[in-house]
Amino acid sequence: MGFILLEGGAEFGGAMEIPDLKAIICAGGLDAPLRIIPAAAAPDNNHQRAGENGLRWFKSLGATDVLALPLIDRQSADTESIVTQCRQARLIYLLGGFPHHLAFSLKGSRAWQAMYTAWRSGAVIAGSSAGAMVLCEFYYDPQTGALEKGLGLIRATCIIPHFNSFGQDWISKLSRMRPQMVLVGIDEATGMLNHGPDGAWHVYGQGRVTVYHRDRIEYFTPEQPFRLPKA
Repeated sequence: MGFILLEGGAEFGGAMEIPDLKAIICAGGLDAPLRIIPAAAAPDNNHQRAGENGLRWFKSLGATDVLALPLIDRQSADTESIVTQCRQARLIYLLGGFPHHLAFSLKGSRAWQAMYTAWRSGAVIAGSSAGAMVLCEFYYDPQTGALEKGLGLIRATCIIPHFNSFGQDWISKLSRMRPQMVLVGIDEATGMLNHGPDGAWHVYGQGRVTVYHRDRIEYFTPEQPFRLPKA
């Protein structure tokens, strides 16, 4: 089984060096194949710029094998060349943007199956904002106000990014929609990475992670390991 890195947004502003470098190490080092998925930014035609930002950031950290794949919709997610790149990747990074478009593009696709296979064999799957949201069993679609089924890497959980800005406004609504669900608020410029033999999550970056489960609220700060509660 591989690793998962979830980030709360503002990922390429210069504050995420520690979690991103730790993810690169988990992936095998600076020469490991790192593939960026810009699909979430496609609905407003921002995918190319977002992908280029990702390329510049990871190269500035010293990564040598970085590509932004042209995976922007459901059709391209079944393209053989993209599927091959996903299967061979050791770190797959899902950019932020529109969570529903990203989930629709990946769910049931050959590219997602290739990513999942890579993860099962030890690769890192990472996501920021919308990219983090869709990796869980549920995600909130702010455009429709609906709770949707995600890709399911983390069961019974819903990620709330940008938690220290607007994300915390979603808490009361989501708590009513599915009371047993674990809600995880991640501040901007903050990431949580599960690594190490104990399988615990560790917080890195400038902010904190807030976990809501039923009537309990817990706060976790950088370098403070924790486990997600069971729903």
